[in-house]
Amino acid sequence: MTVPAFLHPFTPPTREAFLSIVRGEGSLVYDASGKDYVDAMASLWYCNVGHGHPVVVEAIRSQAERLASYHCYAPFTNPAADALATEIAARAPFPDARVFFTSSGSEAIDAAIKIARIAHEQAGAPHRDGIASRDKGYHGVTFGGTSAQGLPPNQVGFGPLVPGIVQIDQHDPDALETLFATRGDTLAAVITEPVQCAGGVHPAAPGYLARLRALCDAHGVLLIFDEVVTGFGRLGTWFGSEAVGVTPDLITFAKAVTSGYVPLGGVIVGPKVRAMLEAEPGWILRHGHTYSGHPLACAAGLACLEVAAQQDLLARAPEIGARLVAGLDLFVNQGRLAGHRGAGAVRAAILPSGIGAEPTRDALLDEGVIVRPIGDVLAICPPLVITDGEIDRVLAAFDAALPHA
Repeated sequence: MTVPAFLHPFTPPTREAFLSIVRGEGSLVYDASGKDYVDAMASLWYCNVGHGHPVVVEAIRSQAERLASYHCYAPFTNPAADALATEIAARAPFPDARVFFTSSGSEAIDAAIKIARIAHEQAGAPHRDGIASRDKGYHGVTFGGTSAQGLPPNQVGFGPLVPGIVQIDQHDPDALETLFATRGDTLAAVITEPVQCAGGVHPAAPGYLARLRALCDAHGVLLIFDEVVTGFGRLGTWFGSEAVGVTPDLITFAKAVTSGYVPLGGVIVGPKVRAMLEAEPGWILRHGHTYSGHPLACAAGLACLEVAAQQDLLARAPEIGARLVAGLDLFVNQGRLAGHRGAGAVRAAILPSGIGAEPTRDALLDEGVIVRPIGDVLAICPPLVITDGEIDRVLAAFDAALPHA
């Protein structure tokens, strides 16, 4: 065999063999041989409405017939972009929101960092250009997000990163106060996930995010929530900020906004940042992308919001989480898992010492279930349309794949 022409992301470049997924329906995907798998990762944390949903497929088809693509630089716009921005703003956890569109979560992170910095510039504080983030945070792979993330292996070998970005050791009880005492007057923003997902599914410690919000307020620092995974229902609310009871100034989103049918991301801009950006009439925000407000992507987003409402998927998220927790508890009690953690419909099964995550992932694939290995855990983040029977199939696969104590 030889390596394929496709250079795969987050994969050894020398890998030759891959599992080809050719079809999807609901919470199931099928490989080239016809074998079906429960997609217990919603592909990569995103396919909340499930694969092949007819409402989304028809919305994309219909939009493609009318207008597949057109840019939104002034003076242009399109009905799908305007409508989706209105719908997202109406669901935001703060009033008077506006929405800036990108094509991915990584682009959204860079946009949020740039918006935070330029907002302070416009407010007369150009010295506020520092960004702080938490260890174990994953904030995408563009240079801003790579620099901000708290996963050092993802930063190695790419040369100098973006300056002015510092990490918060969330296990140091004094780290937040030290950060603001030493850098509070030069920080533009702090960025964090309500639940750190790609870093191993770590909910924030009780009170941590509220303390962070209070310190940002006291020092004039903006708070950015990275909701690329937690947005659009994953925690049982439209945005994870509602689930954790803390309101940020900016929210990044992607993934579930279209359930991945068409790539789309963005930044929700709250009233504090709006006031900073809109203070000078005629000033131009010189940031954007060719596909910002892409009509096909926005039509998919509108359809996904419709499906979420029709099928009450926000209410489904805690039900999924509870059923997974009940099953994982049994394996912990049997000594076959070291524990589990998570929130809403995103969970991590913690493997005992000596049990490898990738071999266990492969054993689960043999049983027809897809999860994601991260360090010593297996992440579970299924479509919100998953049935109870399919959840039970996931748990049965764990029962077959985990060694007995």
